[in-house]
Amino acid sequence: MPDQPDKTVSAATPSVESPRRMKPVIAIDGPAGAGKSTMAAYLARRFGFLNLETGAMYRALAVKAIDGDVSFDEEDTLLALAEHTRIELQPHLEGNRVLLDGVDVSRRVRDGDVTAAASRISVHPRLRAWMVTQQRKLGEAGGVVMEGRDIGTAVFPDAEVKIFLDAAPEVRGNRRYKQTGPADAPVTEAAVIQEMKERDARDRNRAESPLRPAPDAVSLDSTGMTLEQVLAEAEKIVRAHLSEQASPAEQAHLPG
Repeated sequence: MPDQPDKTVSAATPSVESPRRMKPVIAIDGPAGAGKSTMAAYLARRFGFLNLETGAMYRALAVKAIDGDVSFDEEDTLLALAEHTRIELQPHLEGNRVLLDGVDVSRRVRDGDVTAAASRISVHPRLRAWMVTQQRKLGEAGGVVMEGRDIGTAVFPDAEVKIFLDAAPEVRGNRRYKQTGPADAPVTEAAVIQEMKERDARDRNRAESPLRPAPDAVSLDSTGMTLEQVLAEAEKIVRAHLSEQASPAEQAHLPG
């Protein structure tokens, strides 16, 4: 299995015109709790690509908004905050290291209050446009797996491989509840599922880049599948594209 390159990428500078990619961009979109992060990490390891979790960028900005007591509903203030923020992603085999203005917030961005705040700030059209510009820069050279809500529709509509990963909200809520665990009471499984449905509504109905499959995306519903089955199917989708594009010599060196 090839090692994943250790490369720091920063969202502090504007995007430039992308050169012709020598390696594909793999775009994974879908609602919260569908398992996109697990799939992206697996595919990145399997094919030796960089795993760039763009949702971490929203969560990093959410951390700064929380710390600065900035309202999640004031787009102008949030945009000004973003423009004076440096977010860096350092991809590693075990997952991204997230730096916010030089400070490691990799653990903080996974907290529940940050996740909820990121969902709220992500609805603002101009803030999303700013984020998209940064995300395009991160993946413009190819050889990356990017997961989020609008990678295949807004960030990289020309991505060579697009997967839309979905599952019933009850299944996704149950998975998320098991991840947090009953020790986080008084949060109940029903409450987690309800929050999942509310987040779905925000993501699907926002004005800028609503959550939806790209026309040329391969839709994968994991409701009745095991994790192993989902990952195997995703690998099959990517491998089919790589085999189509590779020369006979290159095909012989694809991961087995």
